[in-house]
Amino acid sequence: MATAMISKTSGLTDVEVPELIRRARVAQATFETFAQEQVDAIVRGIAKYVYDNAEMLAQMAVDESGIGLVADKVLKNKGKARVIWNSLKGKKSRGVIGEDPAAGLVFVAKPMGVVGAVTPVTNPIVTPMCNGMFALKTGNAVIFAPHPQAEQCTAFLTTEFMKIVKAHGGPDDLVQTIVNGSVEKTQELMKAVDVVVATGGAAMVKSAYSSGRPSYGVGAGNVPVIIDRDVNLKDAIDKIVTGASFDNGIICSHEQFVLAPEENYDEAVELFESTGKVWFTDDPAQVQKLRDVVFPGGRLNKDVVGKSAATIGALAGIDVPESARLILLPASGVGVEDVLAKEKLCPVIAIVPYTTFQDAVGKAKANLLMEGAGHSAAVHSNNEENIRRAGVDLPVSRLVVNQASSTSAGGSLTNGFAATTTLGCGSWGGNSISENLDYKHLMNVSRIGKVITDKVVPTDEEIWA
Repeated sequence: MATAMISKTSGLTDVEVPELIRRARVAQATFETFAQEQVDAIVRGIAKYVYDNAEMLAQMAVDESGIGLVADKVLKNKGKARVIWNSLKGKKSRGVIGEDPAAGLVFVAKPMGVVGAVTPVTNPIVTPMCNGMFALKTGNAVIFAPHPQAEQCTAFLTTEFMKIVKAHGGPDDLVQTIVNGSVEKTQELMKAVDVVVATGGAAMVKSAYSSGRPSYGVGAGNVPVIIDRDVNLKDAIDKIVTGASFDNGIICSHEQFVLAPEENYDEAVELFESTGKVWFTDDPAQVQKLRDVVFPGGRLNKDVVGKSAATIGALAGIDVPESARLILLPASGVGVEDVLAKEKLCPVIAIVPYTTFQDAVGKAKANLLMEGAGHSAAVHSNNEENIRRAGVDLPVSRLVVNQASSTSAGGSLTNGFAATTTLGCGSWGGNSISENLDYKHLMNVSRIGKVITDKVVPTDEEIWA
């Protein structure tokens, strides 16, 4: 039964999980009868709302979570709304969605039912938007389980998304959220829905996979970026700075560890500094102070996540100028040799020189096998052989080439990655998919099989030849 409590943080009624599920199933039974045009109007409306209100939503996210940058979140809200809707527009997801006449097959899309979407503090606007769009595009209902530090954002979005649903004739309770959330409530939700999308920390993702329900989760990011010898060094570094500093480094696909040719190492450091956005030190004492602040006891300090470079410097007792968007530090090694080779969800990155390109790939692989295997890597190169060598040798689900990784790995208007906020990491990361989560992952597909009338059946001799 629903309780009568009103959440002090969201203004929504605090409803127990079984009641949320019951309401969602009623709503979904109605919604799955909607035509493609009605579904798409709602999905477009959700993206357009975030796009049109990007500034307000960005400020709301920073105010509640205390992390990230408003200006970058505005760009993220607009960019993700634009690219995700563009990727979904015109795609069939209801009824007959295609056929293969040569194989005698007709494909029919069916909803999964109720989607439980666990959303993170790092992306409290675009992740609910994205996963909500995917769920509704495929005829499902969705229930969000937000991070406690982003509950107000999610509750607000739920209310606004439901206004869009209702404006297009949709049912009550198609989009809902847990309020006054807890780990216990989230776990209860995951065990009761039909499919789980878990975007968050490793413990939450592991819990999703242990829920007994089909689940999609993500693994840790720790993106190494290789600068090849044949590229414009300044152009590559400008892109790395853009990616690594974006939203104070909280994007899981942001560049973490730079591998520069040994003969260009000093020039690379100078080019980083010349951007006016990067503070560099090779003073061993200062580097160690920053290691200790970012990784006290060898574990990432939650108090540096999404904070500014100046704030992190202050925590280490170092005067980093407010103008700095990024702290660059020389690592003493790769993999387990230096804690700076781990994932840093803040605007701190490391750099080391390499000898041969294969040496660079080996160093990148050492980092990934220590943390971040299955996620992403980046390379700036015009050498197709080297690009493919990195793609073959590195244990990643995506290799981002000649782009700012943080803003491109999740799909863009100029690459072929599926537009998303949830990046699967395959078996390396303990995930069920090694690609970007897309709407297709939230629908069942029935196959109608017919006799292939002109099929020539091979003889046993031909089969075993």
